[in-house]
Amino acid sequence: MLRLHTAGSSIARRTNLARAINRTGSTKRPLSILVTGFGPYPGARFNPSSEMVEHLARIRRPAFADLRLDSYIFPTSYIAIDRDLPKLIAENRPDAVVMFGLGPRMPHLRIETQARNAVTSFADATGFSQRKRAIVAKGPQHLPARLPVQRLVRAAQSVHVAAKPSRDAGRYVCNYLLWRALEAATQPQGPRIAAFIHVPRTRRTDVPGRRRERRKFTAADLLRAGEAMLLAIAAVARRRR
Repeated sequence: MLRLHTAGSSIARRTNLARAINRTGSTKRPLSILVTGFGPYPGARFNPSSEMVEHLARIRRPAFADLRLDSYIFPTSYIAIDRDLPKLIAENRPDAVVMFGLGPRMPHLRIETQARNAVTSFADATGFSQRKRAIVAKGPQHLPARLPVQRLVRAAQSVHVAAKPSRDAGRYVCNYLLWRALEAATQPQGPRIAAFIHVPRTRRTDVPGRRRERRKFTAADLLRAGEAMLLAIAAVARRRR
C-alpha cells in the first residue's frame, strides 16, 4: 500500500496525499478526484506541477466541500507510473483522474485531447531510457481523452489564465501517464474521466546568474486555473456518475 499523507502534514519527496473529508454525514460515497503532478526531471530542476498539486490538495473552499481530493506527486519515471498508478486507482477508486505536468516551452496551459502511442529515448529522472518506440505494440496510434475540452478552456480563461486544447501530448513521461490513465478509464472500476493538463514554467524557475526571463505565469495563476478546472471536471463527473 502506498504511504499517504494528509493535508497539512509534511510533504514527502515522492508522495503527497491530502484528503478532503466529507463531513455531511451522508452515507453516499463522496465524489473522488485524484490529482497528480510530477517531480523534477533532466532539464527541469523545478517542476511547477508538483507545487500546484500540493496547493490544490489543501483546498478548503465551500465549492469543494462535497469532493474528496487525493493527490500524488509522481517521480518522473516510467517505472513509477506502471507501479503506482494502478495502486492509486485501486485504493482510492477515483471518479476522475486529473494530471498536471510541465510543458517548458508553452505560452499557455495545454489541455490534452489524446495520448500518443509513442515514446522517446530521452531518459527519465532515474536515467532510464525506453528502447521501444511505442507504448503498446500494434496498438492504436492514439487514445482519445473524451473530455469536455472547451469547458476546461473556458474554466481557465474565466480566471484570466490562457489555455488551449492540444492534440500532441509529446512522447515523454507525461504522455505515457495519460495513456495509462486512459487505459484505466476503460475498465469497469476505472475513473470516468482522465484529464491531462500541461502547465508552463512559472517565474520561480528563473535561474540565478542568467538574464531574468519575463514569464507570464505565476504559481498563483496556475492554482486559480487548477481550481476552476477541477470544479468543471467535478460537474461532468457527477453527471457521468
